[in-house]
Amino acid sequence: MDDSTAGIPRTEAEWRERLGSDAYAVLRQGATERPWSGEYVSTDTVGVYRCRGCGTELFRSAEKFESHCGWPSFYDPADSSAVTLHEDRSLGMTRTEVRCAHCGSHLGHVFRGEGYPTPTDERYCINSVALTLEPADSAR
Repeated sequence: MDDSTAGIPRTEAEWRERLGSDAYAVLRQGATERPWSGEYVSTDTVGVYRCRGCGTELFRSAEKFESHCGWPSFYDPADSSAVTLHEDRSLGMTRTEVRCAHCGSHLGHVFRGEGYPTPTDERYCINSVALTLEPADSAR
């Protein structure tokens, strides 16, 4: 992944050391964790979901919903400026990739107009390994 658009200049070695192999593959190389394997797929803990790469607040538990897709799903970011959207033509299809606006890390994809039972008709399908959950009772 190109760090020229990221707000945090780190070498690839520094990213690998900070994130570990699974998180590095997702956040810095655009991989996807296996469905139903992530720690936040079914959690209903109230709190804030932050980028594992830089700690930026990305999503809140109030916007998380069960979409039965195998990854944590949110219908809106905590702040629209916290994420950036990019066209992704990998895997023989066109999707919209979601990245952290601060560090440029790959988070997952957003799907639109598919009749999701949400106020926005959007599903931000995010890899658990790209997130850290800060429970409300410990929020900053």
